[in-house]
Amino acid sequence: MAAHERRIPEFLRHAPTPGVRGFAMLAAIEAMARGIMLSVYPLAMYQALGDAERVSEVYFLIGCVALVVSMFVPSIASRLTRRWTFTLGGTLLATGALTASQGGPLFTPLGLGLTNIGVVTFFICFNAYVLDFIERTELGRSETLRLFYSSLAWMIGPVLGVTLWRLWEPAPFLIAASSAATLLAVFWYMRLGNGKLIAPGKPRPNPLRFLPRFLAQPRLIAGWLFAVIRSVGWWAYVVYMPIFAVESGLGETWGGAFVSLANGFLLLTPFMLRWMRRRSVRQAVRTGFAGASLCFLAGALAAPAPAVTLCLLASGAFFLILLDVSGGLPFLMAVRPHERTEMASIYSSFRDVSGIVTPGAVRLVLAVAPLPGVFAATAGALFIGFLIAGRLHPRLGARRAPLPEGANPPKVAAET
Repeated sequence: MAAHERRIPEFLRHAPTPGVRGFAMLAAIEAMARGIMLSVYPLAMYQALGDAERVSEVYFLIGCVALVVSMFVPSIASRLTRRWTFTLGGTLLATGALTASQGGPLFTPLGLGLTNIGVVTFFICFNAYVLDFIERTELGRSETLRLFYSSLAWMIGPVLGVTLWRLWEPAPFLIAASSAATLLAVFWYMRLGNGKLIAPGKPRPNPLRFLPRFLAQPRLIAGWLFAVIRSVGWWAYVVYMPIFAVESGLGETWGGAFVSLANGFLLLTPFMLRWMRRRSVRQAVRTGFAGASLCFLAGALAAPAPAVTLCLLASGAFFLILLDVSGGLPFLMAVRPHERTEMASIYSSFRDVSGIVTPGAVRLVLAVAPLPGVFAATAGALFIGFLIAGRLHPRLGARRAPLPEGANPPKVAAET
């Protein structure tokens, strides 16, 4: 029996410990599923519903549903276990793409809703796995490598998706469904299990009970607000920039091409990380919000020249990428180990909150101003992020100077 066990390969008897690259690969496959639909969904919704106002209304309703669902994901995970909850998210991602491939004013919004719920479920589980398996000091590298590995999918996906959609509308959705199936296959091959802190069948408290703990920690609140405001910027760029391109007469391809162009900045994330490490998280976050705000405001003012507006908005997307690298670190660095699942759920709600706030605000803006007014309002939101970032500790994320030989490390008061 012992000789037989020795003949079994080690990777079959013991699952390898997941690392930074493993999670980056998982995120890259998920990016393939979403990237090809990124520019297609706004155009398909615009085609199915007829105008930007109705698109905003449907996005608002979908955001509300996704937010409610996200609050129940930890409870679902405590009953199904995290691996099956992750599988449920991937299944919803594939089902949503297949539903949207049918087209029309019913199936397109329904498919988008299922896709959003699948993405929410995926990211809550994914973030909890990352916090379980990745050391705190490696979180910056993990975020950067995740974005870098996903860059090709985000670069090629939007323009490829629009091109295929114009040739045969179901094509990008079918590719997205296949990518979601691949995601699930790789996840089960990696054997991530249920995480280090979740025992199957062990009940866990509702994350809403952790809101007082969340609200008592300013760094968590700031990190969550950074994520919400950053996501609002991406909403304006990914959803309303392609619609602006169509309404201004540039055409559908321009929107997809500029979304791909913006995602191409993901290739620069290793250099952004290096730049951030030589300074601090605070400076990186403030630079990202300030640059994005100025570019979006300039894009709104340049609306009579639509091509110039697209170029300025793409420049703003460069700073949004910098925020993707740095903006989540204040939250991730402050999370305590025993609160990972619940705080991951609260943090992941930024997508749903921005998915409610952005279309709701856009609906109000479009009632009194044309579409470029959306970009001006987004610039205002980004400037608020810049002001909040000024309250971060100046040396947050900066490397500490080595202690003199024989010196004892300073005592740190316990956080209340």
